[in-house]
Amino acid sequence: MDLLEILKAAFLGIIEGITEWLPISSTGHMILAEEFIKMNVSPAFMEMFRVVIQLGAILAVVVLYFHKLNPLSPKKTKLQKSETWSLWAKVIVACLPAAVIGILFDDKIDELFYNYVTVAVTLILYGILFIVVENRNRNKKPRIQSLPDLTYQTALMIGLFQVLSLIPGTSRSGATILGAILIGTSRTVAAEFTFFLAIPVMFGASLLKIVKFGFVYTGMEIAVLITGMAVAFIVSILAIKFLMGYIKKHDFKAFGYYRIGLGALVLLYFLVFAR
Repeated sequence: MDLLEILKAAFLGIIEGITEWLPISSTGHMILAEEFIKMNVSPAFMEMFRVVIQLGAILAVVVLYFHKLNPLSPKKTKLQKSETWSLWAKVIVACLPAAVIGILFDDKIDELFYNYVTVAVTLILYGILFIVVENRNRNKKPRIQSLPDLTYQTALMIGLFQVLSLIPGTSRSGATILGAILIGTSRTVAAEFTFFLAIPVMFGASLLKIVKFGFVYTGMEIAVLITGMAVAFIVSILAIKFLMGYIKKHDFKAFGYYRIGLGALVLLYFLVFAR
């Protein structure tokens, strides 16, 4: 039984590692996965587990982009260090709207919207939007081609789009990437800035959940948390590298079609099979 729980944790870590960074909604996938993979833990621990595997995913961004995000690197010029400090300032500005709304209304949002109908609808809605936006921008050249080109105003606007991701099923990366593309950034800039936004947002959310849950765990619970976190970290590195390579040659429409299909599947499963 203990080994089975470890395997379940590893499988959920794989799902988190893939879906946290691709704009396809980790929440939508986890809701479906947890219908079939029921871990033998308390609801409170399961909530904690979701946060810890997200922490594993965000550590992948820190590792992959450590040099780009490190303003103290001796390998950087004075200008590059200044640009890195500026990037962090823009990340903080972009995080403020979601942080304020999240802290004030987190429990209420979960109470009202954490259900399969909301998740299915947002999956389908944003899937359609990805297709529409990519078709609209087909022959347009992005005006923001690099991270230093991002202004504080643009960063704040992207942050406002991130607020939408508080609704389950939207996908944090989906909302911010879509918003960034809409206001004129390249796909690469949109994706990278989205990754960087996740660092304070997810570290902050993780810290709040950890403090709320406490620090008392059994040996088995620690093993489950470490397994899920480690697997999510490794898979996230692969998923981020895949996405950055993919968008150099392709647009986001494939993810839009996938979201529509997944949203339909979620509705079908809960309306027909889960009764």
